[in-house]
Amino acid sequence: MVDVMDLKVDLLIVGAGPTGLFGAYYAGFRDLSVALVDALPEAGGQITAMYPEKMIYDVAGFPAVRGRDLVTALVRQADQWQPTYLLGRQARTLSTVDGGVEVGLADGGVVRARAVLITAGIGEFKPRPLPAGDGWLGRGVVHFVPALGVHAGQHVVVVGGGDSAFDWALALHPVAAGVTIVHRRAAFRAHPPTVRQVRELGVEIITDAEVLALRGDDRLAEVEIGLKGGDRKVLPAQTVVAALGFTADLGPIESWGVELDHRAIVVDSTMRTARDLVYAAGDVAQYPGKVKLIATGFGEAATAVNNIAVRLDPDAHLFPGHSSNAE
Repeated sequence: MVDVMDLKVDLLIVGAGPTGLFGAYYAGFRDLSVALVDALPEAGGQITAMYPEKMIYDVAGFPAVRGRDLVTALVRQADQWQPTYLLGRQARTLSTVDGGVEVGLADGGVVRARAVLITAGIGEFKPRPLPAGDGWLGRGVVHFVPALGVHAGQHVVVVGGGDSAFDWALALHPVAAGVTIVHRRAAFRAHPPTVRQVRELGVEIITDAEVLALRGDDRLAEVEIGLKGGDRKVLPAQTVVAALGFTADLGPIESWGVELDHRAIVVDSTMRTARDLVYAAGDVAQYPGKVKLIATGFGEAATAVNNIAVRLDPDAHLFPGHSSNAE
């Protein structure tokens, strides 16, 4: 673990998701020393934690790219400038000091930076629990599927009716012995073409139903489903994916003196917040006309870093030139 008691950098990026990783690359391109801090143990943010195996179709230059592959490429891109990673460490406090800001971490560490870029996405998120799954987390109940191969040959029950539930069903279908979706309503929140694709694969979908009980010894073996009208059904299951959504908030960042709008940080056209030397980009940033896409975050990260470079050195140029000329 990096000792941060005496760490000093030009730019501290709070959030190591796609926007933060691209921001780290761009900070290096602008000759700024940079560190990234994230409460999650791995880089990649929501992609790594929630959908590493999912295909992403709206990143420029990639007709389709798997989540984990995109994160790997972003880390490689950033690593050419040797940023410092402070993963599994929550940023808690922010105070102004001579020549910059000081960020205190939950473990007692302190980072001094000349500026801060917040790329915290939706903030800290917690999956909504499966009511019948109490005590089964880690023994068969999961909220995310970081590696599909772990579930090869298993019977999997996916609980939920949103995009995540149907995405997991699509991803697991080729490797699992069987996949069943259980949803408490007859209608789904998932994208209709995805629902149609799952149906065409022959995945069993049980609606107007809920999970009543999970059974097994050390590991999960079966799931009891309550059906409409009072009937019950027992399904074999070695894994239950509880895709019931999550709750999220910005945690300690909300006390950093930035202006908030529905749990997002208000920024101007330079990505500057209401607090001097503090900028924001990606899903956490808000301004009129904002569209929350990974592609949008990449552009905002570059905008923020270029404006930070000028804020730290008024003689610097806002536009540094094209990277293709830096050979």
